[in-house]
Amino acid sequence: MHTAIHIRAIHEVIRMIFPTASNTRRPIRLSQATRRWAWSSMHGVYGDEAQAHRAVLIPKDEQFEKLPLIDRQDEALLQVCRHAPLRICDEELISGSATLGVAFRFDGHWHSLPALYEGEPLAGGASHLTLHFTRALCQGVDSYEKEILTRMQDAALTPAQQRYLKSLLNVIDGMRIFHKRYLDATKDTKPAIHALLRQVPFSPARTFHEAVQSLWFVFVYTRLLGSWPGIGRMDALLGPYLKKDLENGTLTRDQAREILASFFIKGCEWIENPPPGTGDAQHYQNLVLAGRDEQGRETANEVTYLILDIVEELGISDFPITMRIHEKTPEKLLRKIARVMRHGGGVIAVYNEEMVFQTLRDQGYPAHEIPLFANDGCWEVQIPGCTCFSYTPMDALQALNRAIGADREGDIPAFSSIEDVYEAFLRELDRDIEDIWQLSVGSAYKNTGGIWHGHHPPYTAPVDLFEDGCIQNARSYYDLGPRYTVRSPHIGGAPDASNSLYAIEKAVFSDHLLTFPELIRCLRTNWAGQEALRLMIKNKYTYYGNDFDESDRWHTRVLDDFAALVSACERRHNPCPVRFIPGVSTFGRQVDWLPYRTATAFGARKGEILAGNDSPTPGTDALGATAVIRSHCKANLVRQQCGAALDLKIFPDSLKGENGILALKSMIRGFVALGGLFLQIDTVDTQTLLEAREHPEQYKTLSVRVSGWNARFVTLCREWQDMIIQRTTQNM
Repeated sequence: MHTAIHIRAIHEVIRMIFPTASNTRRPIRLSQATRRWAWSSMHGVYGDEAQAHRAVLIPKDEQFEKLPLIDRQDEALLQVCRHAPLRICDEELISGSATLGVAFRFDGHWHSLPALYEGEPLAGGASHLTLHFTRALCQGVDSYEKEILTRMQDAALTPAQQRYLKSLLNVIDGMRIFHKRYLDATKDTKPAIHALLRQVPFSPARTFHEAVQSLWFVFVYTRLLGSWPGIGRMDALLGPYLKKDLENGTLTRDQAREILASFFIKGCEWIENPPPGTGDAQHYQNLVLAGRDEQGRETANEVTYLILDIVEELGISDFPITMRIHEKTPEKLLRKIARVMRHGGGVIAVYNEEMVFQTLRDQGYPAHEIPLFANDGCWEVQIPGCTCFSYTPMDALQALNRAIGADREGDIPAFSSIEDVYEAFLRELDRDIEDIWQLSVGSAYKNTGGIWHGHHPPYTAPVDLFEDGCIQNARSYYDLGPRYTVRSPHIGGAPDASNSLYAIEKAVFSDHLLTFPELIRCLRTNWAGQEALRLMIKNKYTYYGNDFDESDRWHTRVLDDFAALVSACERRHNPCPVRFIPGVSTFGRQVDWLPYRTATAFGARKGEILAGNDSPTPGTDALGATAVIRSHCKANLVRQQCGAALDLKIFPDSLKGENGILALKSMIRGFVALGGLFLQIDTVDTQTLLEAREHPEQYKTLSVRVSGWNARFVTLCREWQDMIIQRTTQNM
């Protein structure tokens, strides 16, 4: 064994019990050898190895330093491909590993090319994207080389464009080096894998096993080079291959499950023992499953169910899954989803497919591309393989508290009505949105002589190769190379701002419990000496999340007006090739925002952890999951074109037996029918979380949903653990 494992873990390896929040044990379908391998991988054996071999070190060389930066970066890439340690596990059925730790963590920074010169990486990486894996599987990587060489014959290309295309050829050269090392290493030890690698990824995959190997090799190669792509629609990619092999008898379902399990277990290779922080496993490698094609036919297939089998059995959370659900989703599939969800870990989330279709139609995407949607490896919607995406967070609560003067000393603004307050709040929101445009678009892209281009775009050749548009345009990922470039301001704290507006409306302008200046003095002093008044305002009113129209209308107004302000900002700056769309999230930043927030008008003190994503402020929702969904869905969420996330934490005992399965199915159906957009459900007992905090060595694999990613609870810092614990646990 590569590392010491706690004695309890050793006993559980022998018994092969994978933890669950349910009173129903996880099923056993995979071989004992595969399950033992999964357990070792999930306990950080390979992630710890990667941190022990952090990077390839490039010796100091004066001639190297004289090279142009792009030449140094290309050479660094080749050095990684030549010298990265190989890993071939006895149990694996596919090969290739990202074995260098700098690829996923370097001095507090994420995703860097793991080649260090004088202690620093020569390039970063990219995340929040999903690559065009379909072409790699169906046509092979050789097809990219042919396209690049043809493109380079264009006499209209500038010298810089020619040099850029040469970098893409360098990425393929690096893959050939890396691939040949595995081809040689498996020749005698793994003849079946060797046979796969003789075909893929450079030639088209012909069988299911070759397709899984091809997908994994392209994926792990870009990870090795410091970028974190999502997988996207894995069942749509692999389903046709499996269908053919099952029909001709080449493969059985059990064999196919073992092959897929290798993919998932190898995807745990970056699990480690990191310093506590925002959690591990947030490498943006999400899957999107099921949903309809262009003809309206359900695409769920055998691969869909085998993937769900694997996560139901092993509880692997490193590939968070989002299911595309619509009104005609088969009952069989919904039932399977519910069976996996009840085990906890937040592994599965839900898209309301029709709502996503509408957001994409409203943005003008071509009809044939809309059914192809996946996400950016987190949960923000995108057309995969042709989209450059990033988002920027903003805090609605801070904007409101600036508007009312709660964040500073001095004169208190005068407002004669709640509408005056609201108009001041919208002005602050508008300023924040404009600042985000200037940061993410205005300073990042320039218009020179009518031609837009990126302002000093970083090196991203490993992902450029697999993004449609980069070769054709001879431009990189951050230089408007992909067909779509999207930037998105994300509003956080909307429930908190909405509750504050409602409390001001009621306590100040309706019930006259105190004057507006008195309220601001309370907020500036953190309610000092006003405990009775604070508790009265906190408990007297019914806030967002309880299906109460009077307070929910403020939430609806805030989101609708935020979307309108984002659209107005985009129109102000047109023409510009960068799309600028609204979204709703916090991604855990309600913890990071604590030092900058004041006390709130609805009775929260400074320092209290407030709403995550678009979920109710902890403790303000008292009527269960259905009421939360109803409140959330009163907003016109289709206007949040990047997405809007609702989190629900469900008490495990409410999901017992057949009634629990039926309750989960009904909740998902209801969310879709009411017009929700994206739903994250976690099943976890708060007592279990408290025990894990006190005895982390006993809960190494306990996974929780954080936001668009999962994390092992024990890798979260105390503040982030508190955020998870304080989420209101709902009964069904």
